[in-house]
Amino acid sequence: MFAATTPNSAYTPISLGIGEPKHATPEFIKSALAAALGSGLAAYPATAGEPALRQACVGWLSRRYGVSLDPTTQVLPVNGSREALFALAQTVIDPTRAGAIVVHPNPFYQIYEGAAFLSGAQPYYVPSDATRNFAVDWDSVPADVWARTQLLYVCSPGNPTGAVMPLDEWEKLFALSDRHGFVIASDECYSEIYFRDEPPLGGLEAAAKLGRADFRNLIAFTSLSKRSNVPGLRSGFVAGDAALIKPFLLYRTYHGSAMSPVVQAASIAAWNDEAHVVENRRMYREKFADITPRLATVLDVALPDASFYLWAGIPANWRGDDTGFARDLLAQYNVTVLPGSFLAREGPGGNPGQGRIRMALVAEAAECAEAASRIVQFVQSRG
Repeated sequence: MFAATTPNSAYTPISLGIGEPKHATPEFIKSALAAALGSGLAAYPATAGEPALRQACVGWLSRRYGVSLDPTTQVLPVNGSREALFALAQTVIDPTRAGAIVVHPNPFYQIYEGAAFLSGAQPYYVPSDATRNFAVDWDSVPADVWARTQLLYVCSPGNPTGAVMPLDEWEKLFALSDRHGFVIASDECYSEIYFRDEPPLGGLEAAAKLGRADFRNLIAFTSLSKRSNVPGLRSGFVAGDAALIKPFLLYRTYHGSAMSPVVQAASIAAWNDEAHVVENRRMYREKFADITPRLATVLDVALPDASFYLWAGIPANWRGDDTGFARDLLAQYNVTVLPGSFLAREGPGGNPGQGRIRMALVAEAAECAEAASRIVQFVQSRG
């Protein structure tokens, strides 16, 4: 079994397995957090968050996407995008309707599947097309599945592929949502780490461009974890359709999901500053520009549209055994990568993650470069 593998202790361990940002947290965010300790722990916070935080969120959305939202009805702070992605399904899905379905990409972030099961729905896995930069093949979904769909998860930039959804793809999904009445949950936590000149299109931005200023049946999720290197802060927000935000706020109030005032203070500082985001993106761009060509000499890999993952095909002599590749790499060179098949499920064409690995280039540049060198040596040693 993969978990029983003994790493080679002759090498310092390097993990590329988990998407946990390792760049330094900006000092001004830590200062804002510390400054709020004096008064921020003396009262229960409101689940809706402080007005200043909601205003910081809509201000960032306006600057980033050119969209205008009501801070009192169309935005809600959450304790990181992960818990909100999971919780939304519990407020959207009606399990009394026979055959409820949650649709999401395959491969995918595993929270979508768990949210579907706990809400009383069944997940439906939509494969991506490796020949089209891993665009999700929405046209492969049968009409009877769309008819029973209550919630659709999309992830752009994608995890693990790094693919970004273009406007015509959003237009297709909005049309399907209008026809069948399902909610679209847009996971956008990687939106600020990108490698092209143009930043990734967001769901709210796409809706506005297509004349859907009410953002009907659309909720976008974003987070400070990757943008600002504060995964331990557990801070993000959701924004979109006020008719969906209202019951979600009620659910979260009963659930006890209010954000600490101390975290709110640090979050306001983070959302109101862009200089640290530009610097963070520069570090990722330099790192990927160095490492991607090195790995491309031995793996099927290219620079993604965005995110901090490389979604790489393993050499043909491994015959698609991504688990074996990851296991032996750990045993021989003490580098952890995630087998692609772990991030996907079997479908009509097999497991779309089979034969691939995901590498999270989240550590400092020198550590990632060392990992790349070991991976190259590993592949070359296997001929």
